[in-house]
Amino acid sequence: MVRTPLIAAPWAGPLWLKPESLQPIGAFKLRGAYHAVASLPADVQKNGVVAHSSGNHAQALAYAARDYGIPCVIVMPDAALPAKIAATRALGAEVVLVGATERLTEAAAIAADRGMSLIPPFDHPDVIAGQGTVGLEILDDLAEVACVLVPVGGGGLASGVAAAVKALRPDVTVVGVEPELAGDAAESFAAGELRQWPLEKTYRTIADGLRTNLSERTFAHLRTYVDEMLTVSEKQIEDAMGRIAVGSRLVAEPSGAVSVAGYLAHREVLPPGPAVAVISGGNVDPSVLARVL
Repeated sequence: MVRTPLIAAPWAGPLWLKPESLQPIGAFKLRGAYHAVASLPADVQKNGVVAHSSGNHAQALAYAARDYGIPCVIVMPDAALPAKIAATRALGAEVVLVGATERLTEAAAIAADRGMSLIPPFDHPDVIAGQGTVGLEILDDLAEVACVLVPVGGGGLASGVAAAVKALRPDVTVVGVEPELAGDAAESFAAGELRQWPLEKTYRTIADGLRTNLSERTFAHLRTYVDEMLTVSEKQIEDAMGRIAVGSRLVAEPSGAVSVAGYLAHREVLPPGPAVAVISGGNVDPSVLARVL
């Protein structure tokens, strides 16, 4: 795990980028997974960890487990991309393939049968706390920051960043950003109650990492610490990917680019002064990046 830098984006005004795409697995998920593993008592940790994931959390937990020398099982849907399965296995994890609807129950069963600790992708206090280190680094590196924009999917990253920022600098505005086509968090935020969107609805967006609904825990964090929720269109997401690549020579996956898209589309409603957009990851399909560019 690395401390990612802040990179100025003069092509977008007083904007700085926090590229979590530079983490060893290409995404912020490593922070939460690493902290969750490190927080386990030694006698529990040695039994290993298990998770259900077909995305960045799979590789993050496998990476952390390998560093700690403990077993790791990742339950993935049998329709997962072969490249993601191979990448997870390459990090030393045992991959169990099941039907898409069986992932949660299978992971829980393995945890119970083998005495392993279940580490979910976002609905876990230690995972959220680990993601919060992104916020601590932003405050440490840019004391004059006025606004922080964070992508929102399951809400783990936004929960951790917002809680960390508000604990130290309650004057800083924290904004969550998500796709219009997966706007369950924005709807929940506006309604004051958790709203769930069906998968067939959220799966319309190109931002595949943000198709997940909030949990009760992450929604509670967002209601307490996030100042505003914004949504962006698919075109705005793709335009942001291109501008990040050309203007700052960084690769951002669609989910990671939504924060920049939110800044570019809604600058007029954001507070004046320096802003930081968290680029949550850079694991984009090459064909998607080529099309966008």
